[in-house]
Amino acid sequence: MSSASAVYLDHAATTPMVPAALEAMTAELVRTGNPNSLHASGRRARRVVEESRETIAQAIGCRPGEVVFTSGGTEADNLAVQGITAARTAADPRRRRLLASAIEHHAVLDTVEWLGRAGRAEIDLLPVDGTATLDLEALAERVHGDPASIAMISVMWANNEIGTLQPLGEIVALAAEHGIPVHADAVQALGAVPVDFAASGLDALALSGHKVGGPVGVGALVLRRDVDVVPLVHGGGQERDIRSGTVDAPAIAGFAAAVELAVKHQAEHAARLEQLRQRLVAGVRFAVPDAVLNGPADPDRRLPGVAHFSFPGCEGDSLLMLLDARGIECSTGSACSAGVPQPSHVLLAMGRADDEARSSLRFSLGHTSTERDVDALVAAIGPCVERARAAKG
Repeated sequence: MSSASAVYLDHAATTPMVPAALEAMTAELVRTGNPNSLHASGRRARRVVEESRETIAQAIGCRPGEVVFTSGGTEADNLAVQGITAARTAADPRRRRLLASAIEHHAVLDTVEWLGRAGRAEIDLLPVDGTATLDLEALAERVHGDPASIAMISVMWANNEIGTLQPLGEIVALAAEHGIPVHADAVQALGAVPVDFAASGLDALALSGHKVGGPVGVGALVLRRDVDVVPLVHGGGQERDIRSGTVDAPAIAGFAAAVELAVKHQAEHAARLEQLRQRLVAGVRFAVPDAVLNGPADPDRRLPGVAHFSFPGCEGDSLLMLLDARGIECSTGSACSAGVPQPSHVLLAMGRADDEARSSLRFSLGHTSTERDVDALVAAIGPCVERARAAKG
């Protein structure tokens, strides 16, 4: 919780550390040793890092050597998108096209757009339907049209705003026909739905510690061994010479503990969140009958703990602050772009009008969420919507 009295409904932005992760990290914080040093303290720190790597690999279905530690999901996404594109273009100058969905997290979307502006890639943003699901026909048309020109495809496992799960199986199968690597941001998916790297057929996968009850400032890029990538950071050659820099052994220990726990309890955690979400959705719809629930209705096509609403006649940021004044914390979308009033690029890509895209809030549940939290939101949302509409006037 951000405070003792706050009702925290923004777990998709960050979730409290679980005790196991806090314990693992704290134990390492008081110990000295650079994992790259050859003496006893260094070897002990190296053992912590490698055992953590093995723990994460076992939890997500990959080889330990495929786990490349980073500072978080944003760096992992940047490393995948920039690094794979650069390597593919260097090997074959024809491979300049970079395909990504129009609803990617800004860690991917802004990176893709930067590569386009810098002249390092030709960008093709893929459309989605009204539920924020990738248009597979549009993807197939682009791939079959000129597959030799495509450097890579990047499509997130689960959308961070709406919660929509993307059809990665179909995407990977289509790309595999032409040997095109596929990267997915799985930051929101891990711990919420089953995530198995080997079974997915993906070439690269981004993870973040603080989304699953681990510490902030640590994550990983899971990268198949045969995928070439140009490093973003050069130096000591750590992490397969893909990500140089002294790794953060305490944070990695906490990250591994959180991942192991999140995967172990994923099914029961998802079932509990789905029940809370149903209670939240029913309550909000009763309190605000014209509220629009965004995303797929089918629970198999969305995250269990995310409920995204549009409130006609409201400004989302104003409604957020009204709820915040009553001790209820939520989000207008991605926390990484918060603070700058702007319409949701996800809703715009879904075909919503600008005012609709500005009228939305995301309520995201997590391991500390309770029925009392949901009921507090339901009690507050009606009066807050009325005030927000009156203010917009």
